[in-house]
Amino acid sequence: NPIWGAGASLAKYRTAAGLLAAPAAALAQGRDAVLATGSSTVAPFTRAVADALAEGRQGPRAEVRSVGTVWGFSEFCQGLGPRYADIQDASRRITLAEMTQCASRGVHELLELPIGHDGIVVAHRRGLPPLDLTREELWRGLAREVPGPGGRLVANPHRTWRDVSARLPDWPIRVIGPPATSGTRDSFGDLALLPGCLVVPEVAAMPDAPARRRLCLALREDGGWVDGGEDDEAIVRQVRDGAPGTLGVFGFSFLEAHRAEIAAATIEGVADSRETIASGRYPLARPLYLYAKRQHIEMFPFVAAFLDEYVSDRAMGPDGYLVRAGLVPPDTAGLERLRRIVRERAVMTRRPER
Repeated sequence: NPIWGAGASLAKYRTAAGLLAAPAAALAQGRDAVLATGSSTVAPFTRAVADALAEGRQGPRAEVRSVGTVWGFSEFCQGLGPRYADIQDASRRITLAEMTQCASRGVHELLELPIGHDGIVVAHRRGLPPLDLTREELWRGLAREVPGPGGRLVANPHRTWRDVSARLPDWPIRVIGPPATSGTRDSFGDLALLPGCLVVPEVAAMPDAPARRRLCLALREDGGWVDGGEDDEAIVRQVRDGAPGTLGVFGFSFLEAHRAEIAAATIEGVADSRETIASGRYPLARPLYLYAKRQHIEMFPFVAAFLDEYVSDRAMGPDGYLVRAGLVPPDTAGLERLRRIVRERAVMTRRPER
């Protein structure tokens, strides 16, 4: 396996994961495979592109690591050259801190490719009664602290969803979701927990905005929320095989692949579908991104070939294999903008908002 960076924290992570690095001398001779890292949500789409190119040896090989958006950016931003990743899969937009980290290691020119849309789903085993949740109910069920008598914050006392609201089923609160290294976790916080928290009067009245945000994003640690790791398929299995009422949080494409076994809650009355996600009506809809180093496109011709395939009609057209895999692609105008970025190698110029 290639070396993905030199940071001590990353080395510790790789050791824990049992990942072995190739000798530096071998890396100095270059490589012939695309290196991609990052989001577990986007990784299946990137692997599908690699598989399509591998058929009949018609395109470059690709090595795709699914380590989560946060760890992925840490690796991606380590530098330029054969030992470093070409592509970052991301289930949210790059942050200002991540862009600054990239720049500090000479990675100044990035292509930002909004490859489509995804919805974060809250799913349960198929065969249970339909479930509808508001974002406020999600927050009240999952928050580490909630307002108690007199408005003072107390440890979350809710043990079942019926404790949260009389209209909800009497299921124990147990939600398995992505860890803090995941972009899906970041998006779940921004799209579900923050909006649900900020409508609570006691929280809205708090004068300290950073304190409000910390409160809203702090998840309970008593078993109500369980970090399920970066393997979304493992979360699906735990929902399918776990106790009735166990909920899982993951991307829409994983639901699409397992609809015979699991079903998703509606969120504030809106069901997840390609149409509601593409239009933004589904409350937990979000964009998905690919980032690529312009210098690596110049350095390694196979990176350009890989990106060309990613945005091709064969992949993203109406019956493209990425669409069949669960990606909600951009509309016609968005797809043309995407292809123009790849064709012209147009680097991003808009600064991240945070």
